[in-house]
Amino acid sequence: MSRQPIRVLLVDDQPLFREGLAVLLTNHPGIEVVGEAGNGQEALAQVAACQPDVVLMDVRMPVLDGVAATRLLHQQQPHLPVIILTTFDDDDQVFEGLRAGAVGYLLKDVSSQKLVEAIQTAVRGETFLQPSIAAKVVAELNRISQAQPTTVQAHLIEPLSERELEILRLLATGASNREIAQQLFITEGTVKNHVTNILGKLNVRDRAQAVLHAKELGLI
Repeated sequence: MSRQPIRVLLVDDQPLFREGLAVLLTNHPGIEVVGEAGNGQEALAQVAACQPDVVLMDVRMPVLDGVAATRLLHQQQPHLPVIILTTFDDDDQVFEGLRAGAVGYLLKDVSSQKLVEAIQTAVRGETFLQPSIAAKVVAELNRISQAQPTTVQAHLIEPLSERELEILRLLATGASNREIAQQLFITEGTVKNHVTNILGKLNVRDRAQAVLHAKELGLI
């Protein structure tokens, strides 16, 4: 039996960009574009109507912007992955988008291959950050870690182990489970177990939220 294509909803206020992106993605055999929306409010309605597997979300749109729409979608359907795809890479937009619940953040100059990879990664429940965006996250983590030494470990239900902190730092770079396993010379299954433990200890839903929460706490 052939695998069902990944159902994608495109959200962008530029019709020409949506049309071009739809053509690009439709040419990939593993992806089906099931709907389009021109703003965040339309996106909420389209999600209910189309039941996508992944949402590609622009940031700056009329009526309801992408960050606000992502936040609402995350509240309504926490297991629906949203990837922000935008031209804006300023730090505030990046961190607000991830805090809102996005599992990926890409710029519109990303290659089609990387975009497809991000969609596939999101469906697997993992986070995908473009290298330039991951660098911003890492820089912010380092800045806070140096500026705000913390004893927050003592206040967690269960402290993170050194290995878990090591994996958390790699998560912050956007590394996949396979890439982490290769770097640490452990199995992918062991990485998954560690990630599950990290999420539980930090009381968060996914990898992106774990990185952001750890950054806010000064753990990394």
